[in-house]
Amino acid sequence: MTIAVVTDSTAYLPGELSGTYDLTIVPLTVVINGWDGLEGLEISPAEVARALGTRRAAVSTSRPAPSQFAAEYRRLLDAGADGVVSVHLSAKLSGTYEAAQLAAAEVGPRVQVVDSGTAAMGLGFPALAAATAAAQGQDLETVRRTAADHSQRVSTFFYVDTLEFLRRGGRIGAASALVGTALSVKPILHVRDGAVVVRDKVRTAGRALTRLVDLAVEAAGDGEADVAVHHLGTPDRASALVDAISVRLGDQLRDCYLTEVGAVVAAHTGPGLAGVVVHRR
Repeated sequence: MTIAVVTDSTAYLPGELSGTYDLTIVPLTVVINGWDGLEGLEISPAEVARALGTRRAAVSTSRPAPSQFAAEYRRLLDAGADGVVSVHLSAKLSGTYEAAQLAAAEVGPRVQVVDSGTAAMGLGFPALAAATAAAQGQDLETVRRTAADHSQRVSTFFYVDTLEFLRRGGRIGAASALVGTALSVKPILHVRDGAVVVRDKVRTAGRALTRLVDLAVEAAGDGEADVAVHHLGTPDRASALVDAISVRLGDQLRDCYLTEVGAVVAAHTGPGLAGVVVHRR
């Protein structure tokens, strides 16, 4: 049996894995001042960061149309796939999952859609696990179950210099956004039950990065884990996080990746993002 695996462009898979896994990636769209471009193909995170630095710039994102997903599903089935598992970022953060569901309902039961409940490599790790199961010849339900199971094994934490962009995009409530302004603190956020919430409050960016390391170690527990460190325009911060986490986890750490987030997440977090995703094996 051949099962195809689909994900979306917010998985931010490391470049070193390119060609290693059989995955189809459907891009989201970023809109800057009325001009739209496909993430990863037509618009870069650097372009988004520059636009966000301009007071009058209007930056937004949009999901793929259901027809885009339906076309990919039909293409894969026509090419010989017996089924498709489509794994996507949290339904509470984007309409992407809903669009995939609508397409699956149109194409038929051979397409199964999974809500990862998060984004970035929190989505990427379940997609990779599903692709591995598919490569092993597992059936449609087993590949779907694998993606859903690994979605429960990830923890996503991140720090941003300001909550303003998350507030503008409606990804965090106004009350939570006040944490980073009225109280003059640096919030650490995480994705819980598919939504972005404040996890901790610290006074400086340096303490925030130290706390991210602590949270990553706590999330890994006593077993083996994979870690992905994300950033936006802050490679030094990201490298420091990788080094600190590697030391703290030691032999528990299996695969460790460092990637810059793409244009969609950049649009909602702004420059300065530093994040850690832990995948418990």
